[in-house]
Amino acid sequence: MTAWTQEQIRAQVRGFIEQEFLYMRPGVVIADADSLMKKGVLDSMGVLEVMQFLTDTFGVTPADDEITEANLGSLEAIGAFVHARLK
Repeated sequence: MTAWTQEQIRAQVRGFIEQEFLYMRPGVVIADADSLMKKGVLDSMGVLEVMQFLTDTFGVTPADDEITEANLGSLEAIGAFVHARLK
């Protein structure tokens, strides 16, 4: 199993989001702490796609009570959440 750092996790998730959600919006820049929903990058279906990506890429599947803005709302939150689950 690969020992992922939070930075590597964020980079992987950023690449996925840019490829899947921002391909038609090349001028959109998201900072690690930006709310992905408030910036209009993700909607509820997008969150499900990100969750599937986390499962496929890192083997981490958020439980129902973990599907929160605090865990999945930003690249920073996703990096910390996945990193903690991998320990």
